[in-house]
Amino acid sequence: MEPRARFQAIGRSLPRAGTRRLVAGRGRYVDDIVLPRMVHAAFLRSPYPHARLARVDLTVARAAPGVLAVYAWSDLQDTVRAWQSRSAAFPGLVSPTQTPLADGRCAWQGEPVLMALADTRAAAEDALELAEIEWEELPAAVGLEAALAPQAPAVHPGLANNVAWTKETLGGDPDEAFAKAALVVETQVHLARLTGVTLEPRGLVADWDPAGETLTVHHSHQMPHQMQAHFAEFFGVPAERVRVVVPDVGGGFGLKMHVYPDEIAAIAGAIKLARPVKFIADRLESLASDIHAREHNVRARMALDGEGHIVGFDVDQRHGAGAYSVFPRGSPVESSAALHLVGAPYRFAHFRGRLTIALQNKAMTGQYRSVGHPIAVLVTERLVELAACARGEDGLALRRRNFTPPGETPYVNGAGQRLFDVSHDACLLALERLVDVPRVRETVRSARAAGRALGFGVACYVEMTATGAEAYGKAGVPVSAADSVSLSVELSGAVRCAASVTEIGQGVTQALAQAVADGVGVPVERVLVHTGDTAQVPHGGGAWASRGAAIGAEAAWLAARRLRRNILEAAARLLGADDESLDLRDGTIVDHRGEARLELSELAHIAAFRGYELPEGFQPQLSLMHHYRRSKDLFLPANGVQASLLEVDLHTGLVRPLRHWAVCDCGRVLNPLLVEEQLRGGVVQGIGEALYEELRYGEDGHLETGTLAEYLVPMAAEMPDIEVAHVQTPYDGTSLGAKGAGEAGVAAAPAAILNAVNDALAPHGAALDAVPISPAAVLEALERGR
Repeated sequence: MEPRARFQAIGRSLPRAGTRRLVAGRGRYVDDIVLPRMVHAAFLRSPYPHARLARVDLTVARAAPGVLAVYAWSDLQDTVRAWQSRSAAFPGLVSPTQTPLADGRCAWQGEPVLMALADTRAAAEDALELAEIEWEELPAAVGLEAALAPQAPAVHPGLANNVAWTKETLGGDPDEAFAKAALVVETQVHLARLTGVTLEPRGLVADWDPAGETLTVHHSHQMPHQMQAHFAEFFGVPAERVRVVVPDVGGGFGLKMHVYPDEIAAIAGAIKLARPVKFIADRLESLASDIHAREHNVRARMALDGEGHIVGFDVDQRHGAGAYSVFPRGSPVESSAALHLVGAPYRFAHFRGRLTIALQNKAMTGQYRSVGHPIAVLVTERLVELAACARGEDGLALRRRNFTPPGETPYVNGAGQRLFDVSHDACLLALERLVDVPRVRETVRSARAAGRALGFGVACYVEMTATGAEAYGKAGVPVSAADSVSLSVELSGAVRCAASVTEIGQGVTQALAQAVADGVGVPVERVLVHTGDTAQVPHGGGAWASRGAAIGAEAAWLAARRLRRNILEAAARLLGADDESLDLRDGTIVDHRGEARLELSELAHIAAFRGYELPEGFQPQLSLMHHYRRSKDLFLPANGVQASLLEVDLHTGLVRPLRHWAVCDCGRVLNPLLVEEQLRGGVVQGIGEALYEELRYGEDGHLETGTLAEYLVPMAAEMPDIEVAHVQTPYDGTSLGAKGAGEAGVAAAPAAILNAVNDALAPHGAALDAVPISPAAVLEALERGR
């Protein structure tokens, strides 16, 4: 049965929406029908990394109290279709079809197998306990290197090997560069798996209206319009009949911009039952099934000439993708970005990069805050420190020598990155003033003389922000890189703004309000911003790639300037004045002397109710919509420098951050408070990546850090003071000149921490090349150094 016909059949079997009617003589109202009550979804997830479902019997589970349904994949196939990760940017990518519930076989621990729908979450979970399943455990490929071994078990049947995708890139002549190099340094860096522990976990409430054949999903997500398109495709519903509502989201960090099987299953349940279905992932589910990130092994070399100039890099990178490539963007996005960002702060001409991505019987990896950047920065800055040590010179001097001079951009480096408006030299100067480097180094020396192990580390970075339309458009992946804003003048003189960007805790609604207020000429408190509802806001990209100010606020500013022109034109026609002689200040139209002529609220009333007072034929346009897509530059490179001062306990191996400094150039800073707190929040996440967070799997594929008792996150009491400073190099391709800032803190903090730890351990002959830096790893390094 075709999807539309199926939904019509469902609709005919249910009562239509009722009305309230007065009961004669009783003075009260009753309902013709009782609206469907919301039901709750719970999932039985695979306890094995790889297993076949030999037998499934749901008879007892379906008869449990309060249960409306228990579904396997076979029960949902008539409602929702499967999907597959494909991208022209990654030709030949191997990623089998994915289904909302396991299709006879589970490929990772935590994969949803069954879904129960019941009056309460507890009843749904109890029902799943009654499901009878016979599991046939299969060999699993778990570790990154083990999965790529020639005789590794196949992650999926029929695969010749577990290689999901490979890539090689070449720039200049790396063979000659390394052959002629005066110095070659090399390292092997490992970054563990981690995930973003959002304050608000993933969740949704899905509601299918069979009468109107409309689907409404209230969703904790970053991109409502993207999900509207996916839901329409998966469920065969016209997109205009799909409404996605994303309220203020309690943190996204990139985790909430993907398609999740359990969420799709919950929506399918809502359609099948014609009842609202609620699913909220608990912390155990989140750690096991939210998108993971990193898990990279990188071997890298850096070549320098006799004067200490970097001439080239040679990078061999391996990445664990999990059981599938994440949909829709694809798991190679992070590893490909990391490969090409190696060396980005420095000028070099020669590059060789090799990337191998492995399928594994683990949860999928995908885009997470500062996609790929911490990997590239960690590799680069570790090599820079090794080179400085080998040359016997200060690491800051080596960095400064290799920065790209401001007047020599734009240029394309050996890795193929086009860089412009980078300001590393200015950022390093600002950092040296902020830190007072001589004083800090004297503190380190004094502490060491007293038997303490203090260390100071620095890391430079480039952050590619505000991705342009070509990145996903040319890859055939439906991810919007544009944003739209609609503005209207209310009768009160306030301005209502509906924007396609979404609020996920980054404060973008405040940035939009500022842009509109300044652009129109009204007080910021007179701007009302609405986001996140596909039925009320125009189409756009939502929240990703640090684009809120660079693209969203730019759209708001351009819309505001157009609205301002329309307002002044209408006022001029009404007052018989020249447009150029009028101005709009704080909601009041004034003449060239600054004298008030007309309140914006009065103009709105005239346009709405007394249009006859305007010249005949003139139609004031006090509402408009503006669509903005950046027409040049695929990315906007922000940049900066971070530094860390910390202490290592030589007896316990514990690392205690003492101070952290961050200097960032994100173009023009529209709201310093928002930018500074974004940087601080990012630094905290970066410290977590450096010291605490690891999704550790055993050799048997079982997640060993599946609760917040084992998966450690940074806590306020453990965090150092974080001082922030700005360098501003406005982007000349937009009116506002803003670049992205939301991910910069994460980009360099792990590298700064690692360099500081190695600085503290250097007098003891020890060094580390992996994050997170656990106490056990520190003690083992000290033992090796003895």
